[in-house]
Amino acid sequence: MSGTRIARMLAGVLLGMALGLAELLFLCVAGPARLVPALRPAAARGLARFTALERARLARWLDTDTTPGAGGYAFLAARAVLGVAGGYTCATLLFLTCLLLLGGTWELLWNVPEPISLNLPGVRVVTNGGILGLTSGTLLLVVLTLMILAVAALERRLAARFLGPNHQELMRRRIAELTATRSGIVRAVDDERRRIERDLHDGVQQRGVALAMLLGRARHSPGQAAELVAQAYTESRRLLDELRSVAWRVYPTALDELGLRAALAGVAERAGLPVTVHYGLAARPASEIETALYFVAREAITNAVKHAGAHDILVVLSEDERTVSVAISDDGKGGADPAGGGLSGLARRVLALDGTFTVDSAPGGPTRIAATLPKAPPCE
Repeated sequence: MSGTRIARMLAGVLLGMALGLAELLFLCVAGPARLVPALRPAAARGLARFTALERARLARWLDTDTTPGAGGYAFLAARAVLGVAGGYTCATLLFLTCLLLLGGTWELLWNVPEPISLNLPGVRVVTNGGILGLTSGTLLLVVLTLMILAVAALERRLAARFLGPNHQELMRRRIAELTATRSGIVRAVDDERRRIERDLHDGVQQRGVALAMLLGRARHSPGQAAELVAQAYTESRRLLDELRSVAWRVYPTALDELGLRAALAGVAERAGLPVTVHYGLAARPASEIETALYFVAREAITNAVKHAGAHDILVVLSEDERTVSVAISDDGKGGADPAGGGLSGLARRVLALDGTFTVDSAPGGPTRIAATLPKAPPCE
């Protein structure tokens, strides 16, 4: 974790201490005020304002999103206690850390260090005030960092408990996600059909027309029949190669028969430039997941070869207890558009399986395309 993020957390925790003090004062006033019917609206407005401030603080400094409308006096009371206790502890540790580090530095640079003897069990250490201050300050800095992480984690858990989405909100989000991914799959299927039609029209159909013309000329030109039939034979071989290429692009039989490793090896052989595949999967994934991993890798390799001007491509497949991942990196010129037809179709395919899809391709390169999917496909 970077120092910048820890500093942001510290700022959020210290701001939470000040906000917690204000919340404690508000609760002391709002408690009796709620007993008076005329004052209840004012107390409710105060509760809403403090809750909104907490949402903004959590989002800005602790990277925690919350659900509008949730909260309450219970959340505010728990947050105030945690904020004051955690913020005070972090502020105290921060003060002592700065005091020891600055004091130790001052002692070493501008004062004549005086020896200090430390008698530890079985060990006698002779040092000076500057070294002792810097050592103690460094240890306190580690403790402060751990305390910041602990308080931030408690803040997130508290926010998830009181401000997180309820069951109905989770269901609403899930329905919206499924609706979007289903419509995305329909668009992806339509795009794939258009691509297949273009492949057939531009490649297979043209070669079929050329073959028919050669055979027609051979039929009407007996003197040149042997030469024309030989040309027709060559054209028929090209037509078969084109048909195999189109069929392979639609769906490779090796994926079902031999598995993902063999299918990716075939993609690497056809790429025309060095493609290294690190296969780190212990067992074959489910069929839907395996197919998605294959098409992500194949499309990324194809884009790197055709558009990025890459010289080297690396494909890494890995897994953990719940997910499988594929990451494709190349040393090309970058600038891949995630909204492009091929990549957006892959994103829709991955999202439909409850996965995540990322494209990192700054102008000038390199490019990294990654997909992470659950080991088991989602149940409908």
